[in-house]
Amino acid sequence: MSAPASPVSLRSNSLMRCEARPLVFEKKSALSPSVVPSRSLPVRVAIVGNHLPRQCGIATFTTDLCDAIAVEYGAAGVFVVAVNDQQSRYGYPTRVRFELTEGDLSSYRAAADFLNSSDVDLVCLQHEYGIYGGKAGSHVLRLLQHLKKPVVTTLHTVLREPDIDQLIVLQEIAACSDRLIVMSERSSRLLQDIFRVPIKKIDLIPHGIPDLPFAEPASYKDSFSTGKTVLLTFGLLSPNKGFESMIQALPRIVARHQNVVYIIAGATHPHVKRREGDRYRLQLQALAKELGVEENVAFRNRFVSPQEMASLVGSADIYVTPYRYEAQAVSGTLAYALGAGKAIISTPYWHAAELLNDGRGALVPFEDPAALAHMANELLENDAARQTMRERAYVYARCMVWNRVAQSYMQAFARASADRRQPARVAFPLQAAEKNATSRLINV
Repeated sequence: MSAPASPVSLRSNSLMRCEARPLVFEKKSALSPSVVPSRSLPVRVAIVGNHLPRQCGIATFTTDLCDAIAVEYGAAGVFVVAVNDQQSRYGYPTRVRFELTEGDLSSYRAAADFLNSSDVDLVCLQHEYGIYGGKAGSHVLRLLQHLKKPVVTTLHTVLREPDIDQLIVLQEIAACSDRLIVMSERSSRLLQDIFRVPIKKIDLIPHGIPDLPFAEPASYKDSFSTGKTVLLTFGLLSPNKGFESMIQALPRIVARHQNVVYIIAGATHPHVKRREGDRYRLQLQALAKELGVEENVAFRNRFVSPQEMASLVGSADIYVTPYRYEAQAVSGTLAYALGAGKAIISTPYWHAAELLNDGRGALVPFEDPAALAHMANELLENDAARQTMRERAYVYARCMVWNRVAQSYMQAFARASADRRQPARVAFPLQAAEKNATSRLINV
């Protein structure tokens, strides 16, 4: 007998309260409707981080943030310092004016010199431990310590149990930043409790999403998915995503819904592919064949364009994030699905626990295929419950659309610029051992 799924919480959630717009039941383009800025630019900004066509979540986020700022305030007010991985160079758009190499410490000082000589008012750093060189990404400290511009840092990961290097690097980043942006309440609490950052320095701004319509999945079905019930997961493949749990759930689902197809859309994460090739995808394919559901699993083995992503997510009857670990502070794909008004089943990692509260989705235990199958069958067999979940998700996510996120970022940038009084940044008090470790990390 299938294990019951965890109940959907109905507790209130204080994250991102705002007025919701009426539901819209027509199909429209996911692309930005205009390139004419809707307001004047308060601050000229340089964003440091990965950028498309580099294939990773931070690159997608940086690109989307720049696009949103350009629509709201004009493209002339923002440019990018892009971070290249060691083995690659990319054909960037013109907004990328400087490139640094993640493993080359000298390029971080060169980037700081470039930014100091530019006409920008502020630098916005995108921080994730895996995209900068040195232990725990410590090379980025060389850039920050030589910058003379105000800095606002977006933290894509805030760890509950950082090792000593991760702790010190993030504390130094916080000390060098005028403001810090996080995307969840839990990240804000961890930043205060674990990294000793005062709350007055923290802004909570949700992960941005495109302004998609609330539409029925049937209107997005293509020649492949027409007549099928689509379960969807998208994003870069890596073993921590837990897709095998969903494949293991499929026999129980297919036994009651024979026309189900589970689409796994996305290329293997470049870092994973360099280490082990497509081994994880091949394991998933072998598992599906072993369980007799290979005809019910479809892989879209490529980095998905914004247009294809909008169509794929639109076609999904249920969106699934079966991730394996709790300590995931942000999931851009989950935010995207929420904003499209999808019925969502997820494991209770941190971001999902916040976003899917109050009936906006269903949470099931980690690595529990029986619970995944039970919840999928429940939703597929209860149209009213599925529709209510979709509507709650869509209304809630109107606060997360990119134009509102761009406005919130600009407000944070303006506050950082206005509050800046002293050019020298004062680090948080460190113990002697931490000071020595910081010096060692920076000079590695």
